[in-house]
Amino acid sequence: MAIVNTPDALLVKNYVSGDETALSVLIERHQSKIYGFIYSKISDRDVSDDIFQDTFIKVIKTLKSNSYNEEGKFLPWVMRIAHNLVVDHYRRNKKMPMFRETEEFSIFSIMTDNSPTIEKQLITEQVESDLKRLIEELPDDQKQVLVMRMYQDLSFKEIADLTGVSINTALGRMRYALMNLRKVIEKNNIILTN
Repeated sequence: MAIVNTPDALLVKNYVSGDETALSVLIERHQSKIYGFIYSKISDRDVSDDIFQDTFIKVIKTLKSNSYNEEGKFLPWVMRIAHNLVVDHYRRNKKMPMFRETEEFSIFSIMTDNSPTIEKQLITEQVESDLKRLIEELPDDQKQVLVMRMYQDLSFKEIADLTGVSINTALGRMRYALMNLRKVIEKNNIILTN
């Protein structure tokens, strides 16, 4: 079996047994999702790099001390560690997280078109700008679930694990977020299609 197709659980087991390359594969496999999550909360490249490294230092320590619980999936477990480190960062700095974006990273950058014309590009940029503004107006809990689901591609189970709520609560927040977005879109007569 090629190492690329090896399930996470087996890679974890191999790493604990002494196969250092297994951890590299795990990190490479999940780094964009984990780093994207951290950066979406921090919006600072250096701090995000530090938290990403701290996340994997914690992962390594836990795996090496044989205290990893194999009942959970690897990615949600690592995301939970990253989430806790982000919270710790804000507690230390006594600042509440702000949902910010920079040019080098945009959660909306996944909105692509195979053959963008200038006109389509302008429309897409306007749509992105409208969406960002609308999402900003949502209550924090709804905004968090929407971003995790739509732009970080997490399952409702992963969202529930990361935010410490039940799957039904996560689903409810998503439903309310979409309902609220729809209301604002209709109220402002915004067209989100091109």
